[in-house]
Parts: sequence; structure tokens; C-alpha cells
Amino acid sequence: MQVTETLNSGLKREIKVTVPAGDMEAKLIARLNDIKDKARINGFRPGKVPLQHLRKLYGKSFMAEVVNDILSNQTRHIIAERGEKAAMQPEVTMTEDEKEAEKILAGDADLEFQLAYEVIPAIELKAFSDIAVTRQVFDVPDSEIDEQVKRVAESARTYEAKDGKAAEGDRVTIDYVGKIGGEAFAGGAGEGQPLVLGSKEFIPGFEDQLIGVKAGEEKQVTVTFPENYGAPNLAGKEATFDVTVKEVEKPGPLEINDDTAKALGLESLERLREIVRGQIESQFGQMTRQKVKRQLLDQLDAAYRFEAPSKLVEAEFTNIWNQVNRDLQAAGRTFADEDTTEDEAREEYTKLAERRVRLGLVLAEIGEKAAVTVADDEVQRALFDTVRRFPADQQQQAFEFYRSNPDAITSIRAPLFEEKVIDHLLGQISVTDTKVSKEELMADDEEAEAKPAKKAAPKKAKKADDAAGDEAKAEAPKKKAAPKKKAADSE
Repeated sequence: MQVTETLNSGLKREIKVTVPAGDMEAKLIARLNDIKDKARINGFRPGKVPLQHLRKLYGKSFMAEVVNDILSNQTRHIIAERGEKAAMQPEVTMTEDEKEAEKILAGDADLEFQLAYEVIPAIELKAFSDIAVTRQVFDVPDSEIDEQVKRVAESARTYEAKDGKAAEGDRVTIDYVGKIGGEAFAGGAGEGQPLVLGSKEFIPGFEDQLIGVKAGEEKQVTVTFPENYGAPNLAGKEATFDVTVKEVEKPGPLEINDDTAKALGLESLERLREIVRGQIESQFGQMTRQKVKRQLLDQLDAAYRFEAPSKLVEAEFTNIWNQVNRDLQAAGRTFADEDTTEDEAREEYTKLAERRVRLGLVLAEIGEKAAVTVADDEVQRALFDTVRRFPADQQQQAFEFYRSNPDAITSIRAPLFEEKVIDHLLGQISVTDTKVSKEELMADDEEAEAKPAKKAAPKKAKKADDAAGDEAKAEAPKKKAAPKKKAADSE
């Protein structure tokens, strides 16, 4: 096999590979000999079929298998022998001339093909001792636990029918249809919806207008959606809701004791508090980790500035760009609505794709040098967690998809590997803990710092910025249950 380099420019490589016809013939004969004793052909005893007869019957198909084996399997060895790592599967080109192809299959011509690929650049790791991050820590006070336990107890609270007008704290069950300009809008209707008056579950003004209603009463509620409402097509618009009150119920006593915990399937109030504390601390702990991770990645990004393989960048950009456009379409918005243009957004997301690819390569190199591995059982647990997010009737299909698709399994393994590398790095760098308030911990770093580089990016996609791309993606605004208060309205 003769390998000749025809292009070496930056990360781009092109090589010409020639496999002599004699070598191809030897591989073909080896395959024919392998089936000689197994072949069952009329007119010949087992093991007595002449090689030339086998060649006449199977020569072309077996030679095609030899060619495919070389193209699919030998290319990796060719690149490895050159001491290179291909960023993506090499592009393979060979003759399209039918007569030339027939000669190759007949064993009368050398096999020639070209490989075009980009190499992963060599990354010389730097000392981690110069990296320093500040870890914001929020000590969850008992009052936070008390408040959440109270909410849990509220969910287990009993209600009984009330003969009279609804007051704040009462629960009403309603049917409703929302209209804008006299026309019903998608997601603006509901039936049998329970609502505790004063819970602030619905948008401002909705619950207030139901105080004083009775069971069986019909009422028209007029409200204005907040300017920052999660569904932009409704934000700032006035709407009317035709409401039918099905039931009015008054709350039973709010008890927070062991019996309350037992009604929730727990053995005691103390156990309930333990679970609530664990959940809250886990949520704030995730916020802390994300902020530390962002600081770490920012410093790695600044320390490693090298050319990223363009094919990887293109693939990452495509993923980001498709997500951005899905979000804009779901929200009924355009780039102009986000104070940018498509060209400006493309430029921003190209930079983001480059950052992700570079950081992904750096983290991969760090992980390889540190012998970081992800066990199969860890991947299996993550796979089950992923599949559980699908509707019950789709879980088996999703499971089979992941199990039979190597790229899909890689998408499960990659985030696990990345988090392990981050853990490794946190043990190598300087980490300083600082106590902060809940508001400080929850503050958006990007908004607080007002980074100019991010101003042109569509708002809903700003969160999609870290590492090799597994971090929080932009989420499409949800449009259902229109009168309900969205997360954007809760602060």
C-alpha cells in the first residue's frame, strides 16, 4: 500500500492511497480459501470445488468486499500510522469510471482513492496552578426549608365544599376560554382547573376578579398579559376570559406535623424536612457548580487559542443555529425582535461554535492525560434517566434508538466525561469559597457583567454557551395554559 500526501495546509490533509492489484488479489484468494471447505455447490463434493470456479462465482462480490473493507477500516490505520487524529470521518473519493471500476473488481487494476480530512491539532497542556475560581456558596437557612415544607403541606391540604362566595385562600374549580379581540387563542382554554385564590398561580389580576364568585356563576375576567410574558405573541396584550365556576371550596386547617408527612408517604416531619433540605441544597448546588464551571471554561478558553477544525465548527454551528431558529419560530419572533440581524446572529453563533469545539478538544486532551473514564454502568444509568423523560408509550422506542445508534450513545457519554474532567480540574486549580445571598447566587452572570459580545445574540439562546455543547440549550417558550403565570412573571 502506497500512501502519498498531496495536501498539508493548516489542519487540512489530503492523501492518495494506492493498493497494488497484487495485494488485492492476495486478499481475494484468502477469502476464497476461507469458504472453499464450506461451499456447497452442485456437482462438487464438499471441499473439492476448484478455486477458479469459486472465483468465477464469487470473485466480483468478494473483491467488492475487499474494497469496502479497505475503505472503511484501513483508512483509520493509515491516518494513525501518520501519527494523526482525524477530526471527523475522512471524505473518501475514488474513480467514478465504470470501466476502471470493473478492472479493479476483476483484479486487473490497482485500487486508488483519496482521503481528505482535518486533523485534531496538537494541544500542549499548560499548568493548572494559574487558574483560580470563586465558588459562590449559599447556606440554606431554616426559613427557606420552612417555606418549602409549608408549600408541600399546602399541596396535601384538604378542602371542603363551601356554600357561599369565594374568598382569598378558597379553592375554585373553573372552566375558561381566553379571547383576544373577540377571538379565542391557542392554549387559552381549560376545563376543571383548580385554582387557590391568592396563590398567584395565574397572571396578575385574574384571581382577584374571582373573589366573591359562587359555584355555578359565570364571569368575564379581563386582564393584560405582562410585557415579559413567556409567549411573546401574548405579551402585553389585553385578553378576556369567559369563566364558569364549577365549585367553591374552603381550606381545611393547615397542619405541619408527622401526620402531614405520613399523608405524603413519609415516616415523619423530620424526614420530610430532610428531603426538602436535600432538594433545595441540590438546586442551589447546581447553580454554584454552573457558575464555577463558567469561570473555569472562560479561563481555559483564554489560555488555549488555536485553530479549530472547520468541519467540527460547522457541525456545532448547525446544531446551535437550528436550535435558535426553532426557538424563534416557537416564540413567533424574528431576529429583528431580538434587536439583531441574521448576519450578526450568525457571526455570534459562529464564535460560540468555535469556543465550544476548542473547549471540547481541550477537555478531551485533559481527560485523556488524566486517564478519565466513564464506566458502562454510568452510561446505562444516564440512558435510563434520559429515556424516562419521554412519554411512557415512547420510552421503549427511545431506548432501542439509543442502544442501536452509536452516535446517540456518544451524546449520553460525552456530558458524563466532561463533568468528570471538570471534577478533576477542580482538584487541580485554586478554588475560593465565598458566602453569598440567594439573590446573588441566582443573578445572571451575563446580564450582571453586560458582556458586549453577547448583546447581539437572540435572548432566548444566550444560555447555550459552554464547553462542547452539552450545557443548557435555549428553550422554546411554552404557549399552553395561557392565563397561568409563566416563570418570566414570577420575580
